[in-house]
Amino acid sequence: MTSTVFSAPLFPDAGSRASAQRFLFVYLAGMVLLWTVLCAVSHKAPDLDGMEELVWASSLEWGYSKHPPLPSWFMWGLVELFGRPLWLTFFAGQIVSALALWFVFLLGCEFTTPRRALIATLMVSVILYFSLRGTIYNHNTAQLWSVAASTWLLFRALRDGRSLDWVWLGMVAGLAMLTKYSALVQFAAFFVFMLVHGYLRRPEVWKGIALAALVFALVFLPHLIWLVSNDFAPLRYADRSMETDATYVQIVLGAVDFALDQLARISPMLVLWIALWWWQRRDAAPTLHTMTTQTYAQAIGPQARAFLWWIGLGPLVVTLLIAVVLATQLVSAWGTTFFILFGFYSFWFLKGSDQVWLQRTAVLAIALQVLMAVGYAVARGPLAYEAGRMTRSTFPGPELATKVQEIWSSHVPDQPLLLVASDTWFGGNIATNISEQTQVFISADYFQSPWLDPETALDCGVMVLYSPDSRGYWSAELMALYERMPIKGQFTQQWSSDTSPVFTVQYGALPPTDACKAVAR
Repeated sequence: MTSTVFSAPLFPDAGSRASAQRFLFVYLAGMVLLWTVLCAVSHKAPDLDGMEELVWASSLEWGYSKHPPLPSWFMWGLVELFGRPLWLTFFAGQIVSALALWFVFLLGCEFTTPRRALIATLMVSVILYFSLRGTIYNHNTAQLWSVAASTWLLFRALRDGRSLDWVWLGMVAGLAMLTKYSALVQFAAFFVFMLVHGYLRRPEVWKGIALAALVFALVFLPHLIWLVSNDFAPLRYADRSMETDATYVQIVLGAVDFALDQLARISPMLVLWIALWWWQRRDAAPTLHTMTTQTYAQAIGPQARAFLWWIGLGPLVVTLLIAVVLATQLVSAWGTTFFILFGFYSFWFLKGSDQVWLQRTAVLAIALQVLMAVGYAVARGPLAYEAGRMTRSTFPGPELATKVQEIWSSHVPDQPLLLVASDTWFGGNIATNISEQTQVFISADYFQSPWLDPETALDCGVMVLYSPDSRGYWSAELMALYERMPIKGQFTQQWSSDTSPVFTVQYGALPPTDACKAVAR
């Protein structure tokens, strides 16, 4: 039985869907290219999370020490295609951001015209999570596309009642959970909406939910088996991430700070809104005054409006309530997926010619993207370098790799350096700049480095590297491995420019054993 609660008269089509899709494709391709190229030329190293994904992409696992596996699988595929260039993490983040925006557009086309859906999508695209922070490829950014796709599929499933939509919803929801467990917050918003608006009183909806749940379970089952066999390590990591010794007052203040941080991160869209609102108040263009005074929101029907408000605001509200009730500390990046529907909230004040507003929104969105990308690249690149700041973007990974390679070659001239033991960031920057075959032995912990076989990992030698002066987590296992090294030494390295700090690097080297067999990888 097909539900019609979402049915509502639409404006006459003001531009074909195909033409809107072509424009959006070009815009998104330009966005990916802009941010990837500018970050690649301005950064000497990726962000911490991006480096972590690059290191984890050494093997395909059903789970990793801190997170579910899907983002690392995607990075593994990119590494297989492109190797391990610096720009790959920026590219990966922008690809998933662009894909999420495409699903936002598809959702908009379900209840409004293609041009208006495009307007809302362009607005969302300038939010920092899709633009500036879209260059940070981590599990939050990687979850953008699956949350947006799940939202689109839920709308279709509730409106049309088709089994195929429920199947796809279950599959994509499973992929969202294989990305990060925080997808449960989005699912909670789905549940609350269906509960409040009476969908859970309909047998056909429960049949759809059961079908989606079955597909979800099949998708998630292999990772669940891995979780059980590995003592739920990612869940324990997530639990530690939320632990705090703060007082209840500090928790409440932390929730307020979280909300203010989110406001700052959607501020580019707010700037765009203010510009459009100002234009609407003073514009005397005939095209605006000959159109109906009805707002875009009034044209999409009450149930679609309710969907936008409940599903759009639900994750943010649920997160804040959980933090306050359970006394949990919040991390700003956890809000990454909370604002995918916020572009549609402009419909409550926009009215008139969607062609006019599309042109203006596009100009503003492009201008904001360029300004943010250029500003970010300059600030994180030459300005940070010349100022001598110890930023990750200016980390001297290539210089460290050169020195480490020279030390290794002086002791082991006939065997390439294939293994670096360090923390993820320090070791990752060195390993990726030495060769595509060099792997990282994270904190000398085989559980954190499942691509290594404990029986043979050290056969072809290893260099242990750490710095007591710089960022890094130097585990007891790493220090114990360092003590076993027959060759030890240290050297110094300047962070960036002549005005930047100098730090010390301790190294230990273990030459290959007789068991080593160099093989082409």
